[in-house]
Amino acid sequence: MKQPIYKRKSWQIAFGVIIILLIVVAVLFFIFLNQSADKKAERTAESFTTNLKKGHYDKLAEDVTKDSLKESQFSQKQLQEKYQAVYGGVGVQDITVKNLKVKPGANSRIYNLSYELSMRTSLGKLKTQRYKTTISNDNDEWKINWKPALIFPGMVADDKVRLETDEARRGDIVDRNGKKLATMGDFYEVGVVPELLTSGAEKNKRIEAISKEIDIPAKEINEALKQKWVKEDSFVPLKTVFDGVKSDLIGIAYAQKVLRTYPLNQASAHLLGYVGEVSAEDIKKNPQLKVGDVIGKTGLERYYDKDLRGESGGIIKIVNDRTKHETTLQKVARKDGQTVKLTIDANLQQKIYTDLSKEPGAASVINPQNGELLALVSTPSYDANQMAAGIRAEDYKTYSEDERMPFLARYSARYAPGSTFKTITAAIGLDLGVTKPDKVRKIDGLKWQKDASWGKYSVTRVHDKSSVNMVDALVYSDNIYFAQEGLEIGARRFETELKKFNFGEKYTHLPVDMKAAQISNDGLKSEILLADTAYGQGQLLMSPIEQAAAYSAIANGGKTVYPKLTVSQQVKNPEQAVKKESADIVKEALVKTVSDPNGTAHGLAVSGKNLAAKTGTAELKQKQGEDGDENGFLYAFNADHPDALLVGMVEDVKGRGGSSLVIDRLKNVIATF
Repeated sequence: MKQPIYKRKSWQIAFGVIIILLIVVAVLFFIFLNQSADKKAERTAESFTTNLKKGHYDKLAEDVTKDSLKESQFSQKQLQEKYQAVYGGVGVQDITVKNLKVKPGANSRIYNLSYELSMRTSLGKLKTQRYKTTISNDNDEWKINWKPALIFPGMVADDKVRLETDEARRGDIVDRNGKKLATMGDFYEVGVVPELLTSGAEKNKRIEAISKEIDIPAKEINEALKQKWVKEDSFVPLKTVFDGVKSDLIGIAYAQKVLRTYPLNQASAHLLGYVGEVSAEDIKKNPQLKVGDVIGKTGLERYYDKDLRGESGGIIKIVNDRTKHETTLQKVARKDGQTVKLTIDANLQQKIYTDLSKEPGAASVINPQNGELLALVSTPSYDANQMAAGIRAEDYKTYSEDERMPFLARYSARYAPGSTFKTITAAIGLDLGVTKPDKVRKIDGLKWQKDASWGKYSVTRVHDKSSVNMVDALVYSDNIYFAQEGLEIGARRFETELKKFNFGEKYTHLPVDMKAAQISNDGLKSEILLADTAYGQGQLLMSPIEQAAAYSAIANGGKTVYPKLTVSQQVKNPEQAVKKESADIVKEALVKTVSDPNGTAHGLAVSGKNLAAKTGTAELKQKQGEDGDENGFLYAFNADHPDALLVGMVEDVKGRGGSSLVIDRLKNVIATF
């Protein structure tokens, strides 16, 4: 019996719907599977390239098919070692992955993978490298089909990557006349060869002889011989030899070595500084550095390191020893370091150091017309050549524990300037009309205080002269006279005028670590502090460099200069601090300070030379009114030819002649001005 037509149609419709639903489900399931495969392939690609970026070469094999490694004749460990050897050997860093693309391949079990890598090598930025391979389904895991060309495009299994470095030559530092102050020189490294020492008692005997010859403890030689890398025919370096003398002792050997050298050595050590191999901290601060690089550690070597170091060049090649095929991956031309030309006069620098070296002190010499620094000397000093060659721990300890502080650059350290500062007070007073050359102050005795409000404190002087004018006060260095002048000028006006001499100026253009000169800790808030400041004490603090720049106004028609240390450096033009007439009056008084037999700087008098000078001592007080140690100061220039002004300082001169000691140490230098 036949079913009704309407029943047959309902069944057919239902069956059709089921078929359609099955088809939709199958399509959706197929899409899901494909989407799942897409994501898995993409995750594999991202994992592999991320590990490359992070340098996790030990994890690369996790995303690589075993068949592709086998085909390339690599094990998983060899894969890791190959990347480490190649990328490590050429200094690969800063890897960035770009344009990572995963696209369906020829069938459902293959994806095409492409990406780009940008990176830096030891030679700098490498051009973008483009990579292609496939990702395949391996036991339901999507993995990369690896090949050596994924290290660098074009590589095959037995290729090697070689780096040939063309080291940049560090630039010279030269003086104003082109004389080398820091340069590269040839030296010899002294060491031992184990097989030449033989063994037993004879070995010990030879080591003892070598120990005495090169002044290194035998224990240190034996420790050097125990290093893991040392073989019987190895050259084991011990120290650098600077004198060029070679020994003929059995077992000793020499190797030539190119090192940074400083012809003036101790005389310019604080200024130039020295170089040394980079530390882990240096590399952390500048990832472009690598182990073994030499950089400036202190002084101008450090400040101008980028210019001096230059950029090493070289070539990176993919080489196949079997086929002799070579491909250049990267080639960079060497750029030698620049020459830095200073305003310093090497002969003057050396002469000052020689004359001052027995004392803890400093000297700065400036051209008061243009600000060029002609000499910056600090004593005692240290052996810069020894530091650059690699100083022994014992020798460094000797320096660091020396109470005279040989590492301190005293020319940039701040001190109370003492009586040399009276010239500034005089010039300001003249400018304001408070001071006049013929104005006489009646002063009785060696002590003075304004009134009873000063308590037990009083200003003292050395010479008991009842009638004192400005010239007398400078010639005899009268503290009381200038204390009274300072009080008459007043704190507010005095501070305002002092700022014209660059107090508070940080001189950030100068490649020297130095704090700004200060007038006081927190303003001239008491009469006693104002009086003390007027004759160079109180809370005044100035480095010898800042003193030289400020005092340049007296030699330069009232204009203060901005100090400069390199010939090419552009600095501010000299600025008028006081009127020319005021500066010239003070200058003439300083000429008399030298020419007058009773003048404090008469020890500088040289027949036929019109020298101007001012001496000073500055007490180091814990509290006002207390006695303390004294620093001695001197500044001098040729009044007829003011192209060099010297500020010299010697610490702890109390009981040793005071400022006369500074004159004694520096008079031969000043006589050449």
